[in-house]
Parts: sequence; C-alpha cells; structure tokens
Amino acid sequence: MADRRVISNGWSNGVAVDLLVEDGVVVDEHIDPTSIDCPVVDVGGRMLLPALAEPHAHLDKALTAELAPNPTGDLRGAIDAWMEAEAAGRFEPVGMADRIRDELRRLLLSGTTAVRSHLNVGGGVGVDHLRVALDVADEFSGSMDIQLVAMITMPLTGPGSEQNVAALHEAVEAGVHLVGGCPHLEPDSAGAIAVLAAVAGEGRPIDLHIDETLDPSMLTIIDLIAAARERPDVNFTASHCVSLSAVHGDLLLRIADDLAACAIGVVALPQTNLFLQGRESTRLTPRGIAPVGTLRERGVMVAAGGDNVQDPFNLMGRSDPLEAAALMVMAAHESPTDALNLVSNGARAVMGLPECGPTVGAVADIVAVPARSAREAVADAGADRIVFRAGREVARSTVTRTTAVDD
Repeated sequence: MADRRVISNGWSNGVAVDLLVEDGVVVDEHIDPTSIDCPVVDVGGRMLLPALAEPHAHLDKALTAELAPNPTGDLRGAIDAWMEAEAAGRFEPVGMADRIRDELRRLLLSGTTAVRSHLNVGGGVGVDHLRVALDVADEFSGSMDIQLVAMITMPLTGPGSEQNVAALHEAVEAGVHLVGGCPHLEPDSAGAIAVLAAVAGEGRPIDLHIDETLDPSMLTIIDLIAAARERPDVNFTASHCVSLSAVHGDLLLRIADDLAACAIGVVALPQTNLFLQGRESTRLTPRGIAPVGTLRERGVMVAAGGDNVQDPFNLMGRSDPLEAAALMVMAAHESPTDALNLVSNGARAVMGLPECGPTVGAVADIVAVPARSAREAVADAGADRIVFRAGREVARSTVTRTTAVDD
C-alpha cells in the first residue's frame, strides 16, 4: 500500500495548491485534503519551493573559527591556522561530532535536504574525520541525503604520497561516497587525478577542488577534462574554478564547451572565495567567482554552495543556501530565479539527485517559506520555514516578531 501524505494550503507558480504525495513523489497538485485519509500538514499559505541543497560543505571544519583563528584572512593563513590547531589537538572526535551534528541541524532547519561535504583524509588524521562524519550522518539518514567526499591530503604521487594513497584506499573501504583532492596544489596534477580515478573505481564519483586562485595561467581544469575523456564511466565535479573568472574569450568558451561535453558539473562557492581571494588587490578587487553565467549558457551543469561556515576559511556563514543564492545575485549578477535554482535543483543535478519540488512527478523534498516570489524568498531569507523530505515534515522554524508600534 502506498505511503500517502498531503501538503495543503500552499502556493506555487501563482496558484493555490494542495499536494498529494505517494511514496515520496508528488502525484497531484490540486486535491481536496479532506477527501484522503492520510497525514496532512497545513503550511498556512506559504510559498512552496524545491528543497535547498548544499553541494559543497566542509563539515569537519564547520564552526571552528575560534578554535583556529586566521590572522591573515587569506587561503594560506586559513590552511596554516587549521594545521596549527590540528597539531595542537583541538579537534578531538567528540567535539567534532557535536559540531557536525550542529551544522547538519542548522542546514536542515534552513530547508536543506541534500548535503555533499568534503572531509580531510590522509596526512596526520588518516580517516578519523571521515569516520566521525559517517557516524553522525547516519543520525540524519531519514531527513537528508548526505554525500561524503574523501578530500585527500597532498601529495598523491611521488615521494611522501604513500601514506595518503593508503588513506584513500582506507576511505573507500570505509564506505566514502566520493573521492576528491586539490590537484592544483599537487606537484603532478594530472597524475593525482589519475590516482583518484583508479582508486575510486567504477561508479564512485569524484569531486575536486580546482584552481582556487585568481591566476589565469593555473588551469588544472584542463587536466580534469582530459581525465574525464579517458574515464567516461566516472562522474566528475569541479568545485571553485576561480581562475576561470580571470580567463576571457575563446579559451573560456572552449573550456566551457568541453565541460559540457564531458558532463562535468561546476560548483561556484561565492562566500568563501569572496573572503579569501583578491586580498592583494588595492583597487578594483576581483570577485573571484566562477563565471557561472557563461558556463550555463554553454550547457554546463552549475551549482552554488556555501563551502566553509564560520571557520578559518570563512569567518561568516549562516548554514543557509539562500545566503549563497543572494551572493550569486549580488556578486555574480544571476537573476533571483536562476540563483535559487543554483542552490536547489541545479545543485541536486550536480550531486546526481533527482529533481524535487512542488510539481507532479518530482520528489517531494520541499521547503515552505512566507514569500510570494523567488526574489522575495532569496532577499528576505526568513528563518520561518517548514521542511519536507519525501512529503514528510522533518523540520520547522517558527518566528514571532513584534515592535512597540504593533500595540
């Protein structure tokens, strides 16, 4: 017998809707809620949107700004701050588990039902961070799709790589969902990508930190495209791609066309890259965000994510994809509708997840917000939200606001 649920008294595409959900999928938009004997949630006239997605997080680093202060504010300072705090033993497992749990709860309350997180693997930590995250992720299995990426420490080739390659194998054996790394920081970027692809094997996707710099000559993305051509059985994602923002003309278009042809998804990360990049500029500071408009025009799958949240790589962050959407409007000149898609179904596409939302045939992952348009939803980003996973309410935030003039 089908599992039936009703989301009633909602609003979508300019009309009132009452959704019937069967086995997690919307099957009707206009039903009489009183005619069906099943659980009903009245959303009080709120706008129904596709649930949000976070395609690039760092759960093991989240909420550590005070534990690992970054004195310079740039990428090198963030890396040094993290390594110093790690060496000092400030990231013990219980505390990390509590922070990961807190961060996932914050994301869920914002309306996020899909999360992909990179976790440090290799070096001195081995697979410790990954095992903590795997355990905590199990607690949210009924409320969120959580994908964990083993972000392997450099190097993956040559002298000193043995420990990291061993950790990569251990992460795969532990059940990590994707593998990743930072090939633009490797002595042999193409070789590092080849190692990851070989160990990942068939069917395990790869998500890489790519060219997190404003240097237009650093184009490890070309090595990634070459690897994708050699391994069409592997799903690749390129995160950051900051240097593409400094590339113009035919070269950018050729790279975009190649990304589209290889079905490589690109994840722009406005908040962290605005914080870290361009600090050496004294005028006309660059924005350091992947050129999502051009990429989308050329048929590339594009998403936007929050990346780091209140840690040495980004001191700010509210664990809310609508924050990333607002930055894509303001700093990347995307329309509110397109920006909202970048943090919902656009992100889900990059993550390999089916489309969701309040439409027939879609997975009933939905967030109900007090807004009347995509622009208003992104602009206000109110905390008042009701979150559904497969038609079942999994989170709710209720906000009460009063002023003296309301009396």
